Amino acid sequence: MATAREVVLEARPEDIDVLQDVVADLWESEPGVADTERMRFEMALVEIFTNVVEHSERAQHGPPRRRVAVTLTVDDDRVQAVLVDDGRPAAVDLSSVTMPDADATSGRGLALAISAVDDVSYERDGDRNRWTVTCRRGS
Repeated sequence: MATAREVVLEARPEDIDVLQDVVADLWESEPGVADTERMRFEMALVEIFTNVVEHSERAQHGPPRRRVAVTLTVDDDRVQAVLVDDGRPAAVDLSSVTMPDADATSGRGLALAISAVDDVSYERDGDRNRWTVTCRRGS
């Protein structure tokens, strides 16, 4: 049986702490998730959420603050997060994301997230951005 948590956050840096609290609550309900899986998943999730906060723009006719609905799910096979935000479409091609040079001061977030978990995907779903982060258990 799957365990899930849902939260709607504003796309602002302060809500990273709220997201981490929700993840901590999820781990309390799922003590069987290995520490390495927890670290990989949480690092990727925070990187994706931070990317949404820093780079997505509010839709022209949207609310004054962007919203990010986050659904976290743990089942026997995987830990997954789905983040849906009401910002403008993200101009990103995940297949071309690479780690920047050592001297770069930014641009590592997506590359780190992609390398940490088994799958990171992005799609535009109607007027929403949908990011999915999947970490297979036991991999």
